[in-house]
Amino acid sequence: MAYPTINAPYGLKPVGLVGGRSYAGATRKIPIASNYGTGIFYGDVVQYTSDGTLIITTLQNNTSAVAGVVGVFLGCSFTDPSTGQKTFRQNYPASTVASDIEAIVVDDPNVIFKAVNVTGSTADGATTGLLPLAKTRATTISCNAELVLNTGLTSTGNSRMGVFINNVTSILPFTVIDVVPDTVDSSGNFTEFLVKFTAGYHRYDHTVGV
Repeated sequence: MAYPTINAPYGLKPVGLVGGRSYAGATRKIPIASNYGTGIFYGDVVQYTSDGTLIITTLQNNTSAVAGVVGVFLGCSFTDPSTGQKTFRQNYPASTVASDIEAIVVDDPNVIFKAVNVTGSTADGATTGLLPLAKTRATTISCNAELVLNTGLTSTGNSRMGVFINNVTSILPFTVIDVVPDTVDSSGNFTEFLVKFTAGYHRYDHTVGV
């Protein structure tokens, strides 16, 4: 079976652990404040606030860490204010009013994520996401990567964040582990890479509190 065509960024997807170990699906539940005003989508990078609740990250093309970055959002649950029923969602809808909102977060700093490489450090606003940027293993295996923020799609609940692999020497939020060979660009589609949080960028190995 042919590898599926990658035609848009989709955020970060956990696929393994450092050292060749399998990712078994471990997550942590972290509260989101009632009426938090920004939507969060499946695959978005998220961070703690000083009160222990979760928000979408402000981390982007940072050469220094943003305090509180804790992992990747994989959905949430809350009591729907209109029905009174427990609801599970792929994304957190902005400004949801509920006292029991819980995000499901991949918070292990040793998780390896799959993400697509895009053209730059800002979103282009297109509904299909950012433009693809072809890269090969030889030109990227020693590089670090920026996080590219982009608003997710409410129609799917999925993130549109990507990474921008552009530098060997700068300390950036993600370390490139490898390329997904089936997606090395040959026809204008996106190339996928395996990345992990660079040491010092994740809350659990960052020396400064939130």
